[in-house]
Amino acid sequence: MHTIPQENKPRETALLVGVRWPDTPSYLVDEHLDELALLADTAGADVIGQVIQARQRADAATFIGRGKAESLVRQAAEMDYDLIIFDEELSPSQQKNLQQLAGENIKVIDRSGLILHIFARNARTREAKTQVELAQLQYLLPRLSGQWTHLERQKGGIGTRGGPGETQIEVDRRITRAKIRRLQSDLRRIAAEHRTQTSRRGSAYQIALVGYTNAGKSTLMNALSDSDVFVEDRLFATLDTTTRRLQLGEHQALISDTVGFIRKLPHDLVASFRTTLSEVREADLIIKVLDAGNPQVEEHYRTINEVLADMNVADQAELVVLNKIDAIGDTNSIDRLQRIFPSSIMISARQRLRIDTLERAIVEKIIESHVTEELRLPLKESKIISEIYDCLKVEESIYEDNSVMLRVSGPHSMVRQFRHRLENLDKQLRSQ
Repeated sequence: MHTIPQENKPRETALLVGVRWPDTPSYLVDEHLDELALLADTAGADVIGQVIQARQRADAATFIGRGKAESLVRQAAEMDYDLIIFDEELSPSQQKNLQQLAGENIKVIDRSGLILHIFARNARTREAKTQVELAQLQYLLPRLSGQWTHLERQKGGIGTRGGPGETQIEVDRRITRAKIRRLQSDLRRIAAEHRTQTSRRGSAYQIALVGYTNAGKSTLMNALSDSDVFVEDRLFATLDTTTRRLQLGEHQALISDTVGFIRKLPHDLVASFRTTLSEVREADLIIKVLDAGNPQVEEHYRTINEVLADMNVADQAELVVLNKIDAIGDTNSIDRLQRIFPSSIMISARQRLRIDTLERAIVEKIIESHVTEELRLPLKESKIISEIYDCLKVEESIYEDNSVMLRVSGPHSMVRQFRHRLENLDKQLRSQ
């Protein structure tokens, strides 16, 4: 897969390519290319030019049509560009055809490839590196046929099954598939370790910060928990989930800062990061952080909800936070945001403005979340009984011949987890 050099190497020059579909406003195409330019800069490339092509539908062979593709390549060659970056995801065949037109001196990549490269640069922990490598290989596998075109010309003649080119492609595919299986196995072990770690958190109320990349989640994490989570004004500055303890008066919670979301986040990347993002699925409260000053704030909110839906996240309580209000000097803009997000809380995490308002809203959610419920289970399930005592407050216990009824109170999500476990246990006993 094509990569962009690290920052200690010369920065490459890039030409961006966007497409205006019939139902896409021109201003939105411009905003999307502005975001792609930020991604390219984060990856280590300087954007020198951009091209927008109007299309009714994507061309199956070259995405933008052969004539336009040839014109694009000529322009890139004349201006001595190193990269052509498409704002859409190219199919393996489209990327192969475009790369053949571009030749060896100009690299053609798409939005997904660019994002994967950024994640690979920023991965620090074993978990993040494993997740990113898996996503990269899954992205690369269907594109391998385009990596050995110089050998395909050496294929055998009539009566042969294929020459060295085909052989090398198949060898590469087998190696890649084997690596994918190994990484998937590694991630399963990491997920098991993660479940063990989170099970030790007991009955603590769990909060997850989610938001578009660079919306200020890490800064908000620091403001709420008085911690020193790494903060940088760049896209995807941090990939690993960070958890801190949060004390709000007599209430205690755990707050986690997760990897940022972005428009058209590659599906392989979302799938690979399910262990990291499990903090979101297990949370009692999701705080959706938005950059109030970004003109695409509504689209960012839709993107957050789409990624959460893709992760099958549902039913959790939520708060919408509009961050960076200190950067908005226009009261009309603030009034407009309040109309769009009527239940939102406006803050500045950097200036620590209205953090107390957010803290009060969190406490209200904590109080609302606690439930009291009765759980009945066999006495022989001593391990689960012990876990219930560790994770929940047991208000009353009534022992019978072979079972015990526990009246418990605690966060709704934790009570729900134990109820589901007991329901599954009951089903297993009935089927025996």
